[in-house]
Amino acid sequence: MDLTFTAILLGIVEGLTEFLPVSSTGHLILATELFGYDAAQWSTFNIVIQLGAILAVIVQFWRTFWAVGTGLLELNPISIRFVRNVLVAFLPSAVIGLALKDYIDQMLGQPSLVAWALIVGGIAILVIEKVSKQGPLTGVAELPLNKCIGVGGAQCLAMVPGVSRSGATIMGALAMGVERRTAAEFSFFLAVPTMMGATTLELWGAREKLMAGAGPVGWNEIAIGFVVSFIVALVVIKAFMAFVSRSGFAPFAWYRIVAGALALFLLSKV
Repeated sequence: MDLTFTAILLGIVEGLTEFLPVSSTGHLILATELFGYDAAQWSTFNIVIQLGAILAVIVQFWRTFWAVGTGLLELNPISIRFVRNVLVAFLPSAVIGLALKDYIDQMLGQPSLVAWALIVGGIAILVIEKVSKQGPLTGVAELPLNKCIGVGGAQCLAMVPGVSRSGATIMGALAMGVERRTAAEFSFFLAVPTMMGATTLELWGAREKLMAGAGPVGWNEIAIGFVVSFIVALVVIKAFMAFVSRSGFAPFAWYRIVAGALALFLLSKV
């Protein structure tokens, strides 16, 4: 398959799934496996194009980021608490991610693990949606530190391919009584330092190969995937926030279960 077309296809997959609780990395791994791509050649691409989706968050919530930035300059306590909460939630995955990077990279090559994680994660979402009790609508800055630490711990589960980062953080927040929309917004904001850190680490590890132009997948394909994932993610974020406010997360849970079961069946035929 043409490299440009593949980059566009994977960019669409990334943009569609990054902020939905269905695991973007898991879908990219399954796509490379089921469509016959060389997963090793596209591994760096799959991580780096997540920055396109992260840029969509910054554009979508630019007023919030601008208010927080100007508030920090004025030592506004709300802005300080906002940044504190995001950084506290980010730290667990940063520390554990650095410590276990080699092991995580090994798991990225196991599509069957992704399929099982999709199924188990779908069941977990259904259970949490059923038993959790939502608290009042609050801003990210108003969340107590213990809940931010809990969300950060939940995010560490997403190091297993197929365990959605957004799904883990949102469900972790819901389990602790955070209101649904606040949980989703916190997950979006937390994605910015998390995915920027992951992408920086991946680029540093692959710097020599990328600079030398070794391998068929290079900067051109990464740029195409980046732009496509940005455009698609921008549309998805708006639709996702409106949808979960009305309907909750159960439809995504059932999608995960069906997609995981279908992936296991197709992988058995490969």
